[in-house]
Amino acid sequence: MNPPVSRIGLVLKRQDPRVPGIVNEVVSWLQARGADVFVDQESGFGDSLPCPAIPADKMVSAVDVVTVFGGDGTFLHAARIVASSGVPILGVNLGSLGFLAEVNPDEVRPALQNLLNGDYDIEERMCLEVEAFRDGRSLARYMALNDAVINKGAIARIIELEVRVNDQLVSVTRADGLIVSTPTGSTAYSLSAGGPILYPSLGAFLVTPICPHTLTNRPVVVPDQAQVSVYLLRGADVMLTVDGQVGIPLEPMDHLAVRKAAYAIRMVQPAGSTFFSLLRAKLKWG
Repeated sequence: MNPPVSRIGLVLKRQDPRVPGIVNEVVSWLQARGADVFVDQESGFGDSLPCPAIPADKMVSAVDVVTVFGGDGTFLHAARIVASSGVPILGVNLGSLGFLAEVNPDEVRPALQNLLNGDYDIEERMCLEVEAFRDGRSLARYMALNDAVINKGAIARIIELEVRVNDQLVSVTRADGLIVSTPTGSTAYSLSAGGPILYPSLGAFLVTPICPHTLTNRPVVVPDQAQVSVYLLRGADVMLTVDGQVGIPLEPMDHLAVRKAAYAIRMVQPAGSTFFSLLRAKLKWG
């Protein structure tokens, strides 16, 4: 058992016409049970909901849990909002696959009632800290719940990357790109690129080449205490994208340092949900 929840923040999928109808009923239902509800004003639905719309940073400091209505992309956006705050996240799936946003719309009220009762579990998911460097200076630093992706642009030219783990040379890879992912992100882009599925609480992360020119370049699993360094040796129109949310263009001889972040994202686990039941449902394993 965990403490009962009485203050709930909402992060909503933007420009989804289903959101006001679904969330309006949920807000009224929560308020009738004594809960205080707030919505992130950047979600854009504040005027249509019977609860205060406030900036994300103020919302996070005012709530016990954040509930996300959207797909995995909206969940990843919410993860960036809560970041190091320790506020747990519950995901309601309005998307298609929903590995992160597990709760279906018809399961929302039972899931929220469990929160109000304190009848829920929390699972911690490791994050990555991703820092990009150019000429010895830091360009940007990001948090990734899923992955950091180095990818070529629209022009179909292979890029060349040097990969090191704890400064030990792993490979010089000619490929369409490279993915460094958490166990949570192993079921995202990395899976499509041929990477393995990692159990979410595993103390490791994953380096997966995208369409490597040499077919023996395979995904590598490294311990979560390692640092992965990736150097862009050759390539034009190359981007770093983190969780599909943010990123920067890269130039030859830029490099990335990827390591385990100092904090984890705390995810609310719906009653009866397990990782393998989720895989069976989402990947149609039967």
